Amino acid sequence: MKEKIIGIDLGTTNSEVAIVVDGQPTMINVGDSVILPSYVGLDRNGKLQVGEIARNQYPVYPERTIKSIKRLMGENNRVRMGDEEYAPQEISAIILKTLKRAAEDSLGEQVQKAVITVPAYFSDAQRQATREAGEIAGLKVVKMINEPTAAALAYECKQQGCKRILVYDLGGGTFDVSVVQIEDSVIEVVASHGNNHLGGDDFDRRIVDYIHAGIVDEHGDMAIPPEAEARIERAAETAKIGLSDNPFVLIEEEFLLEKNGVPINLSLEVNREDYEEMITGFIDETMDAIHLALQSAGLTASDIDEILLVGGSTRTPMVVERLEKEFAVPPKIEVDPELCVAAGAAIQAGMIAGEDVSAVLVDITPYTFGTSALDIQEDGSMYPFVYVPIIRKNTPIPVRKSELFFTTVDNQEKVAVYAYQGENRDAKKNIELGRFVITGLADVPAGNEIITTFELDNDGILNVSAMEKKTGLEKNISIENAISCFDHDELRKAREKNKALFADDEVVKEDVAVADDVQADDATDSQAVSLIARAEKLMEQAAPEDREEMVDLIEQINEAKSSGDAQGLTTALEELSEIIFYLES
Repeated sequence: MKEKIIGIDLGTTNSEVAIVVDGQPTMINVGDSVILPSYVGLDRNGKLQVGEIARNQYPVYPERTIKSIKRLMGENNRVRMGDEEYAPQEISAIILKTLKRAAEDSLGEQVQKAVITVPAYFSDAQRQATREAGEIAGLKVVKMINEPTAAALAYECKQQGCKRILVYDLGGGTFDVSVVQIEDSVIEVVASHGNNHLGGDDFDRRIVDYIHAGIVDEHGDMAIPPEAEARIERAAETAKIGLSDNPFVLIEEEFLLEKNGVPINLSLEVNREDYEEMITGFIDETMDAIHLALQSAGLTASDIDEILLVGGSTRTPMVVERLEKEFAVPPKIEVDPELCVAAGAAIQAGMIAGEDVSAVLVDITPYTFGTSALDIQEDGSMYPFVYVPIIRKNTPIPVRKSELFFTTVDNQEKVAVYAYQGENRDAKKNIELGRFVITGLADVPAGNEIITTFELDNDGILNVSAMEKKTGLEKNISIENAISCFDHDELRKAREKNKALFADDEVVKEDVAVADDVQADDATDSQAVSLIARAEKLMEQAAPEDREEMVDLIEQINEAKSSGDAQGLTTALEELSEIIFYLES
């Protein structure tokens, strides 16, 4: 019996879970709906509330309710819920565990593995935080897939032919645009661009500002307590949704405020024209991102065959109008923009589980990754932080690239290597992911060769290694200041806190047992993916006997992973690693 792997869309506003049944993605109900609002809260007795019930209590108890936590993933900020503080991973883990349990209730069996979607423009730190949230929830995250890729997979997995699709993904908190090439069930992401802090939440904020201005016009400046502010935010979101189908909406909140002992009722009309004027700047920004993505792909608007809408915020009529005007092609409306990402995640999960679904994914990195080096600037001066790109933006993943660097002084014993993410020529203006110290170098004159390797796995997570060419000794490198990475003890504590919130000892003990195995399993899976990718790149230059042996070993690795044969997997990985080392040297 094949192990069930679920697909999860962990969204800013809403989240969903799905699974492949008889070759087709099937949404799973979480309570009475397939959509789980991404709200987490505590009631007055400290009992955990997740989803619609937490969303409903937000206007009354905003201090005990968390929303839009996805926007904080990958940051060191903590949020307060009741009397406790939580990392973003811990709140996301509560949402993930709720989806996990809904799947288990529906399937009648325990679920231990999941494919989770992330925005294409999520950084390495944000992806790491998502993986950690899965671990805290008791899930092994077997793969993370970019949301636009998942949407394209859900839409096109059974279709044949060749076409170029623009995936426009505007959710509650993030925006992505991807150019996708589809040919005979091979789905290749050609280029991506986006903004991790642009979405429906920003649209809501514009309506909130409009409401504030209306209150000031009628009643003058006045303090707005948190409970009233939460009601205003809820009313703004409701108005935004209403304006998708109506030319105007009336925002009404009774007894919203009090001034000089007199209750104040809110009654304010907003029409679609005014609303669209409020959000024009945001839509303009998405259109600019489209042009950048097309430019990166070497295409123009006329080269796009179809437009696929993803995310609830694409229901805004202005979005459809601007896209149709730009491309002269009406966006596709056959697929639910709020469910297609979870469906695509389920299809990817089905592929991994060995289900009969036909599609091959080729994804890309939306960022450039590189290091810094001492080099001459345009003015002729020497600068130690000139950015050296190693893996460039829009490179297909998984990918492994190396560059050769040299020591700058005689008898240099160690060298610091920085890892950055970004596009600026000045490395210090990019995002520093970590710094690595290579120690114990050979006692030789300046010019000692150091090979630095950057590797991105299928989840878009970066691994870095370095080797001294003279000795062939590969150095271990550790990230000193990686953002938002929980250590083992922090993960354990987070799982314990998660356990206390769910107050279900028997199930949580099973979850913890699963989570404790995640790190070791992930390391092996990552190694397997990396080695297979390296082997495939070496196939053409390999001798026939080496090529045949590599093909056999890759089959052994895949079979061992599917059957759970840990010893067989380790042996096959070691043998393939030896062949690769021989060919690369």
